[in-house]
Amino acid sequence: MTETTLAKSLTSGLRAAMENDPKVILCGEDIGKLGGVFRITEGLQKDFGEDRVMDSPLAEAGIVGTAIGLALRGYRPVVEIQFDGFVYPAFDHIVSQVAKMPSRSGSRIHLPMVIRIPVGGGIGAVEHHSESNEAYFTHTAGLRVVSPSTPHDGYWMIQEAIATDDPVIFYEPKRRYWDKGEIGDAPDLGLHDARVCREGTDATVLAYGPMVKTCLQAAEAAAEEGTSVEVVDLRSLSPLDLDTITGSVEKTGRCIVVHEAPVFGGLGAEIAAEVQARCFYHLESPVLRVGGYDVPYPPSRLEEEFLPDLDRVLDAVDRSLAY
Repeated sequence: MTETTLAKSLTSGLRAAMENDPKVILCGEDIGKLGGVFRITEGLQKDFGEDRVMDSPLAEAGIVGTAIGLALRGYRPVVEIQFDGFVYPAFDHIVSQVAKMPSRSGSRIHLPMVIRIPVGGGIGAVEHHSESNEAYFTHTAGLRVVSPSTPHDGYWMIQEAIATDDPVIFYEPKRRYWDKGEIGDAPDLGLHDARVCREGTDATVLAYGPMVKTCLQAAEAAAEEGTSVEVVDLRSLSPLDLDTITGSVEKTGRCIVVHEAPVFGGLGAEIAAEVQARCFYHLESPVLRVGGYDVPYPPSRLEEEFLPDLDRVLDAVDRSLAY
């Protein structure tokens, strides 16, 4: 076991992938000499050279378009979108080409590429630097979408994503970059498996990425009042591990879905629909959702009012138990 931060675990995971496969190439804005704005690629250009860790122009469409070409030529490109809200210039490439090319070719063409996106708020930034846009990509057939919440998962999931022959959107919760944890000697779950990270009997809370830690803190606070909350880290947003989700909800009879993105049209709506369809006769109350408000991301001085916190999660648990 090695203790490190989520950021450093991702750096180590990228390094391991590059050491194991010379076809792994990194590309993005300021990822070379600077090591990226969050220093995730720090030291990699020095060790692997400018041909494998490439600084790009400030052009997300160009970054992803180049990665498509590299993937078609047999490379395994890993590109960094500097902030979540910067992905939109590349949106057409991702939705129209990256997601469609394998099916368009009758599975004769594969695009083994990873698009890394630091996601979410909580760092005192503004719009385009603090967004949660995962629902766009989970809605797009042909993309795998995953998000680690711990250093262990960061280290192993980035390597598993790079080894996958399908395109992967890899969301990194930026306000958790500096959280520490242990990295195990081997992955304990598949890339698309959910993890029950706290057992409970009274209610299930489903979360991913930055909200997993918040939900674990809420479960700890609930336990002090005698309420047993089970917390499930989804890890994979598309595909969803519905077996683990429904197994937990069938046990507790209650379900709360938590994410940073606004509730309206968010991934929580799809999860809630699946849960009520699969667990209808086990549910003791409606499936509830906790998320951001349906407004553009606010100025940094207001973001703590926008982001779901421990109290909002606990309020949903109480409302669920009140039925």
